[in-house]
Amino acid sequence: MEPATPAPPRPHRVVVLALDGVLTFELGIPQRIFALPRDAAGRPLYEVVTCSVREPGPVRTDADYTVRVEHGPEALATADTVLIPATHELGPLLEEGVLPAELASALTLVRPEARLVSICTGAFVLAAAGLLDGRPATTHWGYTAVFRRLFPAVRLDPDVLFVDDGSVLTSAGVAAGLDLCLHLVRRDHGAAVANDVARRTVLPPH
Repeated sequence: MEPATPAPPRPHRVVVLALDGVLTFELGIPQRIFALPRDAAGRPLYEVVTCSVREPGPVRTDADYTVRVEHGPEALATADTVLIPATHELGPLLEEGVLPAELASALTLVRPEARLVSICTGAFVLAAAGLLDGRPATTHWGYTAVFRRLFPAVRLDPDVLFVDDGSVLTSAGVAAGLDLCLHLVRRDHGAAVANDVARRTVLPPH
């Protein structure tokens, strides 16, 4: 009797949390970068899923259109990596450093072992949830003063493209999210895979 063929490894699941007011550029970064890496057999190394804090449906963007998100917050419980892009509707986050109730509730679904990643002002969400306390982090340079006022426990460095603090990673503004996601591919699968993604997306590898 021939031994059973082992099942192929499950792709690493990246769950992108799309908040109302999400910046469309930042929302597209994880899909563009993580959809490309493949193993030697051509199988995808990542699976990208987008969810909202409510039931599936439309999510406002910073543009003159909405996006329809097919998953609700329950997808966060399945994530190996949770990625939070920027939103221009920070609301109470900029005023008091407080998470809206439905967002706070959604974040409780994230597994303790999941990796947490933010792009640009997505760092405000992680900071308001207390997930950056005592850690180094970065965000868009234009929000440095308000971030430091609201979250003095975070070791903010606004002069870098991204900060890798192990299980929690943050990027500076806008296109720095590309650098951070490419860094994650390099960290997870090595320089050869990351360089292939960089060539295909016409990005510098570092």
